[in-house]
Amino acid sequence: MILALTANGPGEFSGWVRPLLTALYARDPALDARIFFVPDDYATGQESAVARALFPQAHIYAPREYVRFALGATLAGMPAHADRVQYLGGDLLHASRVHARLGGVATTYKFSRKNYARTIVRAFAVDEANRAQLLAWGTPSERILVVGNLAIDGALGEAAGDFGDPPSDVARDGIMILPGSRKHEVANLYSLFITAALHLRRRLPGVPIAFGRSPFTTDAELRTAIQSGGDPRVYGTPADLTADGTAIRVGAELFPVVSATMRAAARARLAITIPGTKVIELGALGIPAVVCIPLNAPELAVINGPLQYLGRLPGVGAPLKRAAVLAVVRRQAAFAQPNIDAGRMIVPEIVGTIMPARIAAIAAERYADAAWCAQTGAELRALYAGHAGAAQRMSAALLDPQGFS
Repeated sequence: MILALTANGPGEFSGWVRPLLTALYARDPALDARIFFVPDDYATGQESAVARALFPQAHIYAPREYVRFALGATLAGMPAHADRVQYLGGDLLHASRVHARLGGVATTYKFSRKNYARTIVRAFAVDEANRAQLLAWGTPSERILVVGNLAIDGALGEAAGDFGDPPSDVARDGIMILPGSRKHEVANLYSLFITAALHLRRRLPGVPIAFGRSPFTTDAELRTAIQSGGDPRVYGTPADLTADGTAIRVGAELFPVVSATMRAAARARLAITIPGTKVIELGALGIPAVVCIPLNAPELAVINGPLQYLGRLPGVGAPLKRAAVLAVVRRQAAFAQPNIDAGRMIVPEIVGTIMPARIAAIAAERYADAAWCAQTGAELRALYAGHAGAAQRMSAALLDPQGFS
């Protein structure tokens, strides 16, 4: 079978593509998988390299190669036809374009739109709420299959070492800090959280504190970012990355850095992070988090839709983008996905112009409450337990020759 996938950024690759493709290869080692990384503001630029290292048997196309293909170019070795074209991130129009070029059965995960309702033969849903969304987008009920959240399998697999990562005790019963992987996050949030880590060290002197870095962030990018201290508005502390890339050094302090974040986070008591796939993954492992939504420099954030490009307008761009981001934030009741999924605040959220000392104070208070950590961890684990096995269910459906008749 020839299966084409479209994906965009680090969260979608790690949380969706990685567990699904692992399950697909386990079922069909001879699968011919074609992964198209599409242009996207959430992308880091390292997705193709990471995918090639993890799945050497797959055919990987970087965004520039996808663009050439989408515009009609012939790529060496590209088959004339695919059996399935599966959307797994980015704008749906990219999956539609790949389908137009390769044909086959068009399938999607989580997202659709009314203008794609006739084209998509199978829509895989995360849960019943997502099923309702797909119905509202015009997807016929008989074409929807609820499989669960793929990110849960991604987190459980990484924590168990299924992707080849060695075990890590750097945050055992300690605090894991996950600043993010997008370019503006690397450039600024590491420095914010480094200052918070220094405050935490003074509050909790014997507690392990480690940073989880994305495999999509290079040593050079991280070193440049933390040496600068970030935007002045994040109150960052300049630091350095050790030569081997395994620790952040700030004066006499040394904070371990790991790239297999869930492998290490699974042994932590608490995490500090920002909204995104990582909060769901931590929840699946039963690790509560203090979720930070820094609005110190809102015009630097990436947001969905055309408002993202306001910031590029000369002169007026920055204030317009800042106002747009703040307007979006005011409409949002919750930012951490577990809080959204549960319909209540399970994990704390810190929203606004955030001082590092405030992050440290809240995190230290939560960490010291071992009962809260245990109870919240159990609630999070229960919230996502039913999603485990999503990759197996979805891979079985994709490979079933009779599944789309």
